[in-house]
Amino acid sequence: MIRVTDLCVLGDFAWDVLIRTNNELLRGGDTFGEVMLTPGGSAANVAVWASRNHLPTSFVGKIGRDRFGQLAVEDLQREKVDAHFVETEAHSTGSVAVFVDHTGQRSMVSGHGADFYLMPSELPLDVIGSCRHLHLTAWSFFTDPPRSAARKAARWAHENGATISFDPGSFQMIQEMGVSNFLDTCSDLDIDIVLPNKEEGQVLTGADDPNEIAEGLTKLFPDALVVLKLDADGALVYDGTDAVRVPPATNRLVDATGAGDSFAGAFLAHHLKHGSAVEAAHHATRVSAWVIEHIGARPGADARLHTILNSL
Repeated sequence: MIRVTDLCVLGDFAWDVLIRTNNELLRGGDTFGEVMLTPGGSAANVAVWASRNHLPTSFVGKIGRDRFGQLAVEDLQREKVDAHFVETEAHSTGSVAVFVDHTGQRSMVSGHGADFYLMPSELPLDVIGSCRHLHLTAWSFFTDPPRSAARKAARWAHENGATISFDPGSFQMIQEMGVSNFLDTCSDLDIDIVLPNKEEGQVLTGADDPNEIAEGLTKLFPDALVVLKLDADGALVYDGTDAVRVPPATNRLVDATGAGDSFAGAFLAHHLKHGSAVEAAHHATRVSAWVIEHIGARPGADARLHTILNSL
Protein backbone atom coordinates (compact mmCIF):
# COMPACT_ATOMS: atom_id res chain seq x y z
CA MET A 1 0.00 0.00 0.00
CA ILE A 2 1.31 3.44 -0.98
CA ARG A 3 1.66 5.84 1.91
CA VAL A 4 0.31 9.23 0.92
CA THR A 5 2.80 11.90 2.00
CA ASP A 6 2.82 15.68 2.10
CA LEU A 7 6.28 15.79 0.54
CA CYS A 8 8.18 13.60 -1.90
CA VAL A 9 11.87 14.32 -2.48
CA LEU A 10 13.55 12.84 -5.55
CA GLY A 11 17.28 12.63 -6.09
CA ASP A 12 20.55 11.64 -4.54
CA PHE A 13 21.43 9.56 -1.53
CA ALA A 14 25.17 9.44 -0.98
CA TRP A 15 27.58 8.74 1.85
CA ASP A 16 29.74 11.69 2.84
CA VAL A 17 33.38 10.99 3.60
CA LEU A 18 33.79 14.07 5.75
CA ILE A 19 37.29 15.41 6.32
CA ARG A 20 37.67 18.32 8.72
CA THR A 21 41.04 19.91 9.37
CA ASN A 22 42.03 21.78 12.49
CA ASN A 23 44.61 23.87 10.65
CA GLU A 24 45.13 25.10 7.13
CA LEU A 25 46.14 22.17 4.91
CA LEU A 26 49.15 23.12 2.83
CA ARG A 27 49.78 21.55 -0.54
CA GLY A 28 51.89 18.45 0.03
CA GLY A 29 51.59 18.87 3.80
CA ASP A 30 50.07 16.91 6.67
CA THR A 31 47.81 17.85 9.54
CA PHE A 32 45.51 16.34 12.14
CA GLY A 33 41.77 16.51 11.83
CA GLU A 34 38.60 14.42 11.80
CA VAL A 35 37.64 11.82 9.19
CA MET A 36 34.19 10.25 9.38
CA LEU A 37 31.51 8.59 7.29
CA THR A 38 28.08 10.24 7.51
CA PRO A 39 24.83 9.84 5.53
CA GLY A 40 24.19 12.57 2.99
CA GLY A 41 23.10 13.45 -0.50
CA SER A 42 21.36 16.78 -0.99
CA ALA A 43 17.92 15.31 -1.73
CA ALA A 44 18.10 12.75 1.07
CA ASN A 45 19.18 15.45 3.50
CA VAL A 46 16.13 17.55 2.62
CA ALA A 47 13.86 14.53 3.12
CA VAL A 48 15.38 13.76 6.51
CA TRP A 49 15.08 17.33 7.75
CA ALA A 50 11.47 17.55 6.58
CA SER A 51 10.75 14.31 8.44
CA ARG A 52 12.55 15.56 11.55
CA ASN A 53 10.24 18.57 11.33
CA HIS A 54 7.27 16.20 11.65
CA LEU A 55 6.17 16.25 7.99
CA PRO A 56 5.18 12.90 6.40
CA THR A 57 7.89 12.55 3.76
CA SER A 58 8.81 10.06 1.05
CA PHE A 59 12.07 9.73 -0.88
CA VAL A 60 12.78 8.36 -4.34
CA GLY A 61 16.35 7.51 -5.35
CA LYS A 62 18.73 4.86 -6.61
CA ILE A 63 21.37 2.91 -4.70
CA GLY A 64 23.78 0.08 -5.37
CA ARG A 65 23.04 -3.43 -4.22
CA ASP A 66 25.92 -3.22 -1.77
CA ARG A 67 26.59 -2.66 1.92
CA PHE A 68 26.37 1.12 1.59
CA GLY A 69 22.99 0.63 -0.06
CA GLN A 70 21.78 -1.51 2.84
CA LEU A 71 22.95 1.18 5.25
CA ALA A 72 21.07 3.79 3.21
CA VAL A 73 17.82 1.84 3.61
CA GLU A 74 18.44 1.50 7.36
CA ASP A 75 19.29 5.20 7.66
CA LEU A 76 16.04 6.45 6.13
CA GLN A 77 14.01 3.91 8.07
CA ARG A 78 15.58 5.26 11.24
CA GLU A 79 14.72 8.80 10.14
CA LYS A 80 11.08 7.80 9.48
CA VAL A 81 11.32 8.67 5.79
CA ASP A 82 9.22 6.47 3.50
CA ALA A 83 12.01 5.44 1.11
CA HIS A 84 11.44 4.02 -2.38
CA PHE A 85 14.85 2.91 -3.59
CA VAL A 86 15.71 1.47 -6.98
CA GLU A 87 18.58 -0.99 -6.49
CA THR A 88 21.21 -1.87 -9.05
CA GLU A 89 24.27 -4.09 -9.29
CA ALA A 90 25.70 -2.02 -12.14
CA HIS A 91 26.74 0.94 -9.96
CA SER A 92 27.81 1.49 -6.39
CA THR A 93 25.86 3.58 -3.90
CA GLY A 94 26.89 7.21 -4.22
CA SER A 95 29.69 8.77 -2.20
CA VAL A 96 30.96 12.31 -1.77
CA ALA A 97 34.25 13.63 -0.41
CA VAL A 98 33.49 16.62 1.80
CA PHE A 99 36.42 18.80 2.85
CA VAL A 100 35.72 21.18 5.71
CA ASP A 101 38.54 23.66 6.30
CA HIS A 102 39.63 25.24 9.57
CA THR A 103 37.15 28.12 9.05
CA GLY A 104 34.16 25.78 8.70
CA GLN A 105 33.68 26.28 4.95
CA ARG A 106 33.15 23.16 2.89
CA SER A 107 34.10 21.95 -0.59
CA MET A 108 32.80 18.76 -2.19
CA VAL A 109 33.84 16.23 -4.81
CA SER A 110 30.93 14.03 -5.91
CA GLY A 111 31.44 10.59 -7.42
CA HIS A 112 29.08 9.23 -10.07
CA GLY A 113 27.26 6.62 -8.02
CA ALA A 114 23.98 4.82 -8.62
CA ASP A 115 22.00 8.02 -7.94
CA PHE A 116 23.26 9.44 -11.25
CA TYR A 117 21.67 6.56 -13.19
CA LEU A 118 18.02 6.80 -12.16
CA MET A 119 16.00 6.09 -15.32
CA PRO A 120 12.56 7.52 -16.15
CA SER A 121 11.21 3.97 -16.48
CA GLU A 122 12.27 3.24 -12.89
CA LEU A 123 10.21 5.98 -11.28
CA PRO A 124 7.49 4.87 -8.81
CA LEU A 125 4.81 7.02 -10.41
CA ASP A 126 2.21 5.96 -7.86
CA VAL A 127 4.37 7.44 -5.07
CA ILE A 128 5.08 10.66 -6.97
CA GLY A 129 1.49 11.05 -8.08
CA SER A 130 0.13 10.71 -4.56
CA CYS A 131 2.26 13.40 -2.90
CA ARG A 132 1.16 16.94 -2.18
CA HIS A 133 4.51 18.52 -3.04
CA LEU A 134 7.59 17.37 -4.98
CA HIS A 135 11.07 18.68 -4.21
CA LEU A 136 13.94 18.43 -6.69
CA THR A 137 17.59 19.39 -6.45
CA ALA A 138 19.84 20.43 -9.31
CA TRP A 139 22.04 17.40 -8.70
CA SER A 140 19.40 15.52 -10.70
CA PHE A 141 19.76 17.99 -13.58
CA PHE A 142 23.49 18.37 -14.17
CA THR A 143 23.72 15.07 -16.08
CA ASP A 144 21.43 12.60 -17.81
CA PRO A 145 19.70 10.10 -17.16
CA PRO A 146 18.70 11.48 -13.77
CA ARG A 147 17.68 14.68 -15.57
CA SER A 148 15.14 12.82 -17.72
CA ALA A 149 13.80 11.03 -14.65
CA ALA A 150 13.52 14.27 -12.66
CA ARG A 151 11.74 16.06 -15.50
CA LYS A 152 9.29 13.18 -15.91
CA ALA A 153 8.65 13.19 -12.15
CA ALA A 154 7.99 16.94 -12.20
CA ARG A 155 5.53 16.68 -15.06
CA TRP A 156 3.73 13.75 -13.42
CA ALA A 157 3.53 15.47 -10.04
CA HIS A 158 2.16 18.63 -11.65
CA GLU A 159 -0.44 16.68 -13.62
CA ASN A 160 -1.61 15.14 -10.36
CA GLY A 161 -2.01 18.49 -8.62
CA ALA A 162 1.24 18.71 -6.66
CA THR A 163 3.31 21.84 -6.23
CA ILE A 164 7.05 21.74 -6.97
CA SER A 165 10.15 23.22 -5.36
CA PHE A 166 13.68 23.34 -6.72
CA ASP A 167 17.14 23.90 -5.25
CA PRO A 168 19.71 25.02 -7.87
CA GLY A 169 22.34 23.09 -5.95
CA SER A 170 25.79 24.34 -7.00
CA PHE A 171 27.02 27.60 -8.47
CA GLN A 172 30.16 25.89 -9.81
CA MET A 173 28.24 23.14 -11.58
CA ILE A 174 25.88 25.73 -13.11
CA GLN A 175 28.88 27.69 -14.38
CA GLU A 176 30.47 24.57 -15.85
CA MET A 177 27.21 23.55 -17.52
CA GLY A 178 26.44 27.07 -18.70
CA VAL A 179 23.58 29.16 -17.35
CA SER A 180 21.48 28.95 -20.52
CA ASN A 181 21.92 25.20 -20.79
CA PHE A 182 21.06 24.76 -17.13
CA LEU A 183 17.91 26.87 -17.39
CA ASP A 184 16.84 24.91 -20.47
CA THR A 185 16.60 21.81 -18.26
CA CYS A 186 14.42 23.26 -15.49
CA SER A 187 12.82 26.64 -16.19
CA ASP A 188 9.81 25.11 -17.99
CA LEU A 189 8.71 22.85 -15.12
CA ASP A 190 6.19 25.22 -13.48
CA ILE A 191 8.27 25.48 -10.32
CA ASP A 192 6.39 27.01 -7.40
CA ILE A 193 9.27 27.56 -4.96
CA VAL A 194 12.94 28.12 -5.80
CA LEU A 195 15.52 27.86 -2.99
CA PRO A 196 18.95 29.06 -4.16
CA ASN A 197 21.80 30.38 -2.07
CA LYS A 198 23.29 33.76 -2.89
CA GLU A 199 26.11 32.39 -5.05
CA GLU A 200 23.71 30.35 -7.16
CA GLY A 201 21.42 33.37 -7.49
CA GLN A 202 24.34 35.54 -8.60
CA VAL A 203 25.36 33.06 -11.29
CA LEU A 204 21.80 32.63 -12.57
CA THR A 205 20.89 36.34 -12.69
CA GLY A 206 24.19 38.22 -12.94
CA ALA A 207 23.08 40.43 -10.02
CA ASP A 208 24.83 40.93 -6.68
CA ASP A 209 22.23 42.62 -4.50
CA PRO A 210 19.87 40.09 -2.87
CA ASN A 211 16.74 42.05 -3.88
CA GLU A 212 17.92 42.26 -7.48
CA ILE A 213 18.77 38.54 -7.44
CA ALA A 214 15.27 37.71 -6.19
CA GLU A 215 13.64 39.89 -8.85
CA GLY A 216 15.81 38.30 -11.52
CA LEU A 217 14.89 34.80 -10.39
CA THR A 218 11.19 35.52 -10.74
CA LYS A 219 11.84 36.33 -14.39
CA LEU A 220 13.58 32.99 -14.85
CA PHE A 221 10.99 31.04 -12.85
CA PRO A 222 7.71 32.93 -13.44
CA ASP A 223 5.26 33.01 -10.52
CA ALA A 224 7.70 31.17 -8.23
CA LEU A 225 8.19 32.09 -4.59
CA VAL A 226 11.89 32.90 -4.15
CA VAL A 227 13.55 31.94 -0.88
CA LEU A 228 17.14 33.18 -1.12
CA LYS A 229 19.53 31.64 1.42
CA LEU A 230 22.07 34.24 2.54
CA ASP A 231 24.18 32.17 4.96
CA ALA A 232 25.45 34.48 7.72
CA ASP A 233 23.00 37.18 6.60
CA GLY A 234 19.90 35.02 7.04
CA ALA A 235 17.45 34.74 4.14
CA LEU A 236 15.25 36.78 1.83
CA VAL A 237 11.69 35.83 0.91
CA TYR A 238 10.25 37.35 -2.28
CA ASP A 239 6.77 36.60 -3.58
CA GLY A 240 7.03 38.72 -6.71
CA THR A 241 5.77 41.83 -4.93
CA ASP A 242 7.24 42.08 -1.44
CA ALA A 243 10.76 41.22 -0.29
CA VAL A 244 11.21 40.36 3.40
CA ARG A 245 14.62 39.93 5.01
CA VAL A 246 14.87 37.23 7.67
CA PRO A 247 17.80 37.69 10.07
CA PRO A 248 20.18 34.84 10.91
CA ALA A 249 19.72 32.91 14.13
CA THR A 250 23.46 32.56 14.77
CA ASN A 251 26.85 32.84 13.10
CA ARG A 252 28.73 30.24 15.16
CA LEU A 253 30.03 28.30 12.17
CA VAL A 254 31.71 24.94 12.78
CA ASP A 255 30.76 23.05 9.61
CA ALA A 256 28.60 24.39 6.77
CA THR A 257 27.91 20.92 5.34
CA GLY A 258 24.19 20.41 4.74
CA ALA A 259 23.13 23.83 6.01
CA GLY A 260 21.19 24.64 2.84
CA ASP A 261 19.53 21.22 2.81
CA SER A 262 18.42 21.53 6.43
CA PHE A 263 17.04 24.99 5.65
CA ALA A 264 15.09 23.62 2.69
CA GLY A 265 13.69 20.65 4.61
CA ALA A 266 12.64 22.80 7.57
CA PHE A 267 11.21 25.51 5.33
CA LEU A 268 9.11 23.07 3.31
CA ALA A 269 7.83 21.31 6.42
CA HIS A 270 6.71 24.58 8.01
CA HIS A 271 5.38 26.13 4.78
CA LEU A 272 3.37 23.06 3.74
CA LYS A 273 1.83 22.88 7.21
CA HIS A 274 1.15 26.55 7.91
CA GLY A 275 1.37 28.46 4.63
CA SER A 276 3.42 31.49 5.72
CA ALA A 277 6.67 31.70 3.78
CA VAL A 278 8.18 34.32 6.08
CA GLU A 279 7.42 32.35 9.25
CA ALA A 280 8.75 29.22 7.54
CA ALA A 281 12.01 31.04 6.72
CA HIS A 282 12.37 32.17 10.34
CA HIS A 283 11.97 28.57 11.48
CA ALA A 284 14.37 27.28 8.81
CA THR A 285 17.10 29.74 9.83
CA ARG A 286 16.87 28.43 13.41
CA VAL A 287 17.26 24.84 12.23
CA SER A 288 20.15 25.57 9.85
CA ALA A 289 21.85 27.68 12.54
CA TRP A 290 21.84 24.64 14.81
CA VAL A 291 23.23 22.46 12.01
CA ILE A 292 26.25 24.68 11.28
CA GLU A 293 27.26 24.48 14.94
CA HIS A 294 27.73 20.71 14.56
CA ILE A 295 29.67 18.39 12.28
CA GLY A 296 27.97 16.76 9.31
CA ALA A 297 24.77 17.32 7.36
CA ARG A 298 22.53 15.44 9.80
CA PRO A 299 23.95 15.58 13.33
CA GLY A 300 22.18 13.66 16.06
CA ALA A 301 19.53 15.73 17.78
CA ASP A 302 20.02 17.26 21.23
CA ALA A 303 17.60 18.94 23.62
CA ARG A 304 18.00 22.33 21.92
CA LEU A 305 17.15 20.94 18.49
CA HIS A 306 14.12 19.11 19.88
CA THR A 307 12.91 22.43 21.28
CA ILE A 308 13.30 24.08 17.87
CA LEU A 309 11.56 21.23 16.03
CA ASN A 310 8.71 21.05 18.52
CA SER A 311 8.04 24.77 18.07
CA LEU A 312 6.31 24.04 14.77
